Amino acid sequence: MSVIRIILKTVVVVGFLVLTVQFIRYWMANKQYVFTKEDVAKLARQYAGQDHEQAFSKVVVELRKRYPGHILPDEDLQWVFVNAGGWMGSMCLLHASLTEYVLLFGTAVDTGGHSGRYWAEISDTIISGTFRQWKEGSTKSETYYPGDSIVHAVGEATSVQWSAGTWMVEYGRGFIPSTLGFALADTVFSTQDFLTLFYTEEIRTETRRRNLLVLIYHHLMEEG
Repeated sequence: MSVIRIILKTVVVVGFLVLTVQFIRYWMANKQYVFTKEDVAKLARQYAGQDHEQAFSKVVVELRKRYPGHILPDEDLQWVFVNAGGWMGSMCLLHASLTEYVLLFGTAVDTGGHSGRYWAEISDTIISGTFRQWKEGSTKSETYYPGDSIVHAVGEATSVQWSAGTWMVEYGRGFIPSTLGFALADTVFSTQDFLTLFYTEEIRTETRRRNLLVLIYHHLMEEG
């Protein structure tokens, strides 16, 4: 009987997981998104080659004009360290939800490591510096420069390397919680920089809260 129970429990768990995955895939395929990778990349490309701090300021201003209510205000913007896959960088989160995020990312020192493998598509447009990528299954790497956009496809894994002074605008779309294990693992199990972890989660919580308020506002306006 115990063997039969184990088998039945396994079937139930597997069935539940399959249904959950199918539901998430259907939901992501049919929901409306706020941003597109093309629009974010086109906007970032306008300021490629400029001083990254000035470029970022202009990008944020333009994003607020195009997507009112979806970009954090200046008082909530904060640069925090990111340790993942052996590399170290810094990010400034502008928008985050279960299916999308927009952030500024870069590094002031040479760094590199594993890209991670996600249930999400991530696109980066370089403002300054150089980004080098070695794709799985290839024996050669490719280097990207200011104005270039790099798309990290769903399920893809690469080796990544940034030169000192590389800064970019990043947009992610997919099941964003699938990226958190990789993004937080080094912080939890290696650096143990729990203050950075606290800052990161605080910012994510604030962006979700603001997104919820925006959704409620639009719903009330439509009902009115």
